[in-house]
Amino acid sequence: MNVAIDGPAGAGKSTIAKLCAKKMNLIYVDTGAMYRAVALYLLESGVNVENSQIVAEKCKGAMVDIRYVDGVQNVFLGDENVTGRLREEAVGNAASVTSSVPDVRAHLFSLQRGLAERGGIIMDGRDIGTVVMPDADVKIFLTASSEVRARRRVKELEEKGEHPDFDTVKKEIEERDHRDMTREISPLKQAEDAILVDTSDMTIDQVVDKICSICGEK
Repeated sequence: MNVAIDGPAGAGKSTIAKLCAKKMNLIYVDTGAMYRAVALYLLESGVNVENSQIVAEKCKGAMVDIRYVDGVQNVFLGDENVTGRLREEAVGNAASVTSSVPDVRAHLFSLQRGLAERGGIIMDGRDIGTVVMPDADVKIFLTASSEVRARRRVKELEEKGEHPDFDTVKKEIEERDHRDMTREISPLKQAEDAILVDTSDMTIDQVVDKICSICGEK
């Protein structure tokens, strides 16, 4: 079974997908982490991520690989394990911009499709059910209100010892939503045959049980 989970930033896609993968014995593929790895590479290369022409030229140098270390998925740039840096705010914001560049998407698309063709995977992102795995057995569109997603992000940053401003975080999430939904290439949208799951008033366990139940009905 192949499962596609799409949704906006901060909806909990990665967390949910990892837990569902473990519960259903599927291989988890975090496509968002792959885009973040490319963004990190561009930032470290001193590239202005707003300049799509330069991004298109430079992104091909980002050698992104996914490897399992002690049963846990890790993302590598070349030989460097960059998993721990992918959740940095600057990296996330840069990824939202660079992921709309066709050359960036083309650079990662073939790898994602190759993984999907093996079967038995659960993949999350912005265009998995519409572009990467249009024939997925189960498609989920995971969402939550911008306020709830901002609260979750603030809590996550506070647990790292940071002191984020709620209004700033909420504004950044809403701006990212707008970019993701209005970009020309593969915009964020719910696939026609995807099942909407709003997690605003649900616990993580409830969301996992819901999705596993949906998959069990297929």
